[in-house]
Amino acid sequence: MATLMDLVAGETRDIVLAVSVDDVAGLSDPGRFVAHLPLGAGLDPTWLDLFSEACRIVTGSMEPPDFLDARRELDGGADLGERTIERVDRVWVEAVARVSDREVDRVAGRWIDLLDDEFGELPREEKPWIRELAGDLVTFARSARSAPDVLFAWSI
Repeated sequence: MATLMDLVAGETRDIVLAVSVDDVAGLSDPGRFVAHLPLGAGLDPTWLDLFSEACRIVTGSMEPPDFLDARRELDGGADLGERTIERVDRVWVEAVARVSDREVDRVAGRWIDLLDDEFGELPREEKPWIRELAGDLVTFARSARSAPDVLFAWSI
């Protein structure tokens, strides 16, 4: 079982099925899912809390909530062994989608500052990846607005 950390927008049942059969490549099929953002194995979910905080600081808004607070168990649960799938609150998705194109770079810079404060100075080579990821999160959220659901799938 591969390490997994993805945001996926689409039908809950289809996402759960793809994850349960380890069809990670299928998550990127635009014919099946509205949007998919692989976050990789090296990203800690608490980094997304700091991303949310950076969005709030830059936009002057009370949203999005911390990512940890924006996740909910699926109705009926999904027993996938080491894998966990959680629903992402629409408020988080909508707030991230509202970050303007001109704010994305400021959000990325503030996110890097927050990560530095929390974990110590990041290596220089990590910063371009984080800047790109900030834009990818906003792009994902904008696409995910039209999806029936947004799920966060991860494994240890």
